[in-house]
Amino acid sequence: MFGSDGIFGGGERYPLELARALAREVRCRLVTFGAAHRSREQDGLEVVVLRARRFARGHPAQPVGAGLVRALRDADVVHAHQLHSRTTTLALAAASIRPQRRVVTDHGLLPTRGRSATGLVDRFLAVSQYSADLLDLPADRTRVIFGGADPARFRPDPSESRSGVLFLGRLTPHKGVDRLIQALPAGAALTVAGAGGHDPALPERGYVDRLHELAAASPARVTFTGPVAETDLPALMRRAAVLALPSVDVTCYGRHVAISELLGLSVLEAMASGTPVVASKIGGVPEVVSDGHTGFLVPPGDVAALSDRLTTLLADRSLRERMGREARALVSERFTWESCARRCLDTYHDVVA
Repeated sequence: MFGSDGIFGGGERYPLELARALAREVRCRLVTFGAAHRSREQDGLEVVVLRARRFARGHPAQPVGAGLVRALRDADVVHAHQLHSRTTTLALAAASIRPQRRVVTDHGLLPTRGRSATGLVDRFLAVSQYSADLLDLPADRTRVIFGGADPARFRPDPSESRSGVLFLGRLTPHKGVDRLIQALPAGAALTVAGAGGHDPALPERGYVDRLHELAAASPARVTFTGPVAETDLPALMRRAAVLALPSVDVTCYGRHVAISELLGLSVLEAMASGTPVVASKIGGVPEVVSDGHTGFLVPPGDVAALSDRLTTLLADRSLRERMGREARALVSERFTWESCARRCLDTYHDVVA
């Protein structure tokens, strides 16, 4: 799923960053799928990429290929990601026979027809309370783990100037980038970083074209960077005056969004960078953004409210700096990958015992 032959959003970044943090404490192998089979060591983390021969229902989170059961054979704990993936069901079934302990973190993949793997799971590690409530998970087998950011990687740099608004994510209708472009104050600058979504049908398939049309008519300056390399993310975050996450519960095409932001890793990375956030009050975002302290929360889809908060922050440098300091302090205290890994390790030890 990683790199030029895959997609790279929050649902992929979470297991990668968690595995990196776990590898500093225990033996950890990250098993994923790509165009070709390969294996490598990376900072103590073993990464095994299995060849995806096809994707069930054509969905990139449903890879089908050989070698998964073998790749999991010597683990004490199998931690799968995406509860409703067929790959997860196979991994949990194989682990239950050996037997190995089994935990799952879901990242918002909608369920399809077929048997659920819920009964094979020892613990559910939800990325937010919103996620746990949405999935209606059994309380006695569920822990809220959250996600994190790396404050050493994502950090402010006083020598660099800040300007403009940044959006980072997939360009798909539920992200609400169309509302963001409409909300921009005249003369403001917006950087839109990310690739188009994997929406297969019209009108959603034409969403990126719609964004370019809105940008051309906007009194603000809008720049589309396309996909951004992982190594370039920290600089983007610390050079922005504001990060915007304008996700919606009803898209510009009038379609209801079944599952919105379970957490919002880009929000945490911006906060670690000392960058205040203007985000929709949706999903798990209010669990990590303190309204009026580390950023502002606005009603989903409310262009006027979004515009007002963006205008306020862009015009008030001292407010941005105060919120940025509070945001970084909160991430450093509660939302690092090290603290996420420690909470996972506590659960692993618990289920093995």
